[in-house]
Amino acid sequence: RYIGALGARVICDNIPGLVSRQRQQRQLCQRYPDIMRSVGEGAREWIRECQHQFRHHRWNCTTLDRDHTVFGRVMLRSSREAAFVYAISSAGVVHAITRACSQGELSVCSCDPYTRGRHHDQRGDFDWGGCSDNIHYGVRFAKAFVDAKEKRLKDARALMNLHNNRCGRTAVRRFLKLECKCHGVSGSCTLRTCWRALSDFRRTGDYLRRRYDGAVQVTATQDGANFTAARQGYRRATRTDLVYFDNSPDYCVLDKAAGSLGTAGRVCSKTSKGTDGCEIMCCGRGYDTTRVTRVTQCECKFHWCCAVRCKECRNTVDIHTCKAPKKAEWLDQT
Repeated sequence: RYIGALGARVICDNIPGLVSRQRQQRQLCQRYPDIMRSVGEGAREWIRECQHQFRHHRWNCTTLDRDHTVFGRVMLRSSREAAFVYAISSAGVVHAITRACSQGELSVCSCDPYTRGRHHDQRGDFDWGGCSDNIHYGVRFAKAFVDAKEKRLKDARALMNLHNNRCGRTAVRRFLKLECKCHGVSGSCTLRTCWRALSDFRRTGDYLRRRYDGAVQVTATQDGANFTAARQGYRRATRTDLVYFDNSPDYCVLDKAAGSLGTAGRVCSKTSKGTDGCEIMCCGRGYDTTRVTRVTQCECKFHWCCAVRCKECRNTVDIHTCKAPKKAEWLDQT
């Protein structure tokens, strides 16, 4: 709801990783208000994807409605969480603009004008046709728009952000898929017409989440132009790796300075040994159990003609939520 209410001006001021008050971005915002609407729609999509990817983790990509940075102080630390947000937001801009171009929603772009002529794949020759998604324009605009602030600052954090922005853009391009239509007698494939299409954004989110899991801790070189491994024996980052400088907080308790909201009240799984398990999610503080009864539609049957009738089934389940830290422990962290 918060992101959906953003106008072009607010988008141009406040979405982290996307924008700032720099002159070049201001000009792009004012010149292309229709693109800004697409950016706003893309923001909703990548924030939902971020929250999906981290729904079972202590940090769950929570947005703060009253904070102009959307994610709060967690973005101030050069952590792997910040690296992921920059990458997924950059990818979201590419995906949203590319899709809007092909759907005819923008006056400045349309289908990919470069994919023409004949080509071949494992199935044989085909003609480029249809409306290939204009990934070239999406990447080009996203690079100009998202990278503008970082290119002006030219410090170590800007270098990190630029790297992760690029990872996000290339992730969308990585999952372009080939879609084809067959032509010929009785549906035979004597001739194929094919075009390139965006994959579902979930594939990009899954990929970047794997990059997050394998993110490389780095330090900037003395000239500030590149990265090197943070410690001897660490592997060097490649162009497809997310990179970060600072270790993350544990996100166990409320820590305003670190941008941690804590896990008190979070739902956890009593039986899971993973990050959604009560032992890990609750940081060893224990959990409360509440028994609730849920009413669902069940045993649905189709009746001729034309209705579906269902029974109401009641199912009693236990909901486990993390205990809050003791008051003295909480005060130590704030």
